[in-house]
Amino acid sequence: MADSLTQGRACFVGCGKMGEAMLAGWMASEDASASALRERGFCVVAPREERAALLASRYGVSTFASAAEVPSDASFIILAVKPQMMDEVLPLLAASPAFEQEPPLVLSIAAGTPCARIEAALPEGARVVRAMPNMPLLVQEGATVVARGTCASSADAAFVNGLFCALGTSEVVEEGQIDAVGALSGGGPAYFAHLAECLARAGAEAGLSPAMAEALARQTLAGTGAYLAQGDASLADLRVSVCSPGGTTLAALAAMDETIPEAAASGVQAAISRAKELTSC
Repeated sequence: MADSLTQGRACFVGCGKMGEAMLAGWMASEDASASALRERGFCVVAPREERAALLASRYGVSTFASAAEVPSDASFIILAVKPQMMDEVLPLLAASPAFEQEPPLVLSIAAGTPCARIEAALPEGARVVRAMPNMPLLVQEGATVVARGTCASSADAAFVNGLFCALGTSEVVEEGQIDAVGALSGGGPAYFAHLAECLARAGAEAGLSPAMAEALARQTLAGTGAYLAQGDASLADLRVSVCSPGGTTLAALAAMDETIPEAAASGVQAAISRAKELTSC
């Protein structure tokens, strides 16, 4: 089979919200690595007929109903299924034409699913790389980390890392760090959205209309993110710059510090624990 880093189609096995965000991002990006991948072409495994038809219509990709049908020219396979589906999908993929010759490069974005587990279910020599992206990939502002398995090379990891750099930022890490990354940035958009929900609710209870309170919370969250992305200020620098001595923001932070630091730590640890439970399933 052709070298997966330079030739052959990319095939998504599963293409839900995150998978579609990656597909759409790589098709739209002008980054050189994404453009090269786009020129090679994409295909998608989508078991539901209506979903397959939508993806084919929206992106012009060929579709297959089962992982067992992944074609022999698919040299880069993206596993974008839920962790609970891996035991069903991996044996089908292992028996597909894609593994009839030289093993393709396999990228997994499933939480709690180590490279070793995927390698064990695929033919010997499978080159597996894991990534932990987050939902801002939808607007090409994702934060991703990449880790390689036993048989994948540093070039494989660099190839995948480059693709995710086209959709935001990405770094190569050791696989042992993946669970912590998932607990921080993987779930982070939900955490920040929940905090904004709480602030909006508090604003409404203080007399604002619910619509105005939500609009202010949303724009404050978006604007803060944009400010941090464009400048060199640290998180602590930004926090201090907003606070006037003896002012209202310091009073609010003093009250929040009674619960938020502990809640954040508990949340991250709970996510890590759940990832480890998924690993043992």
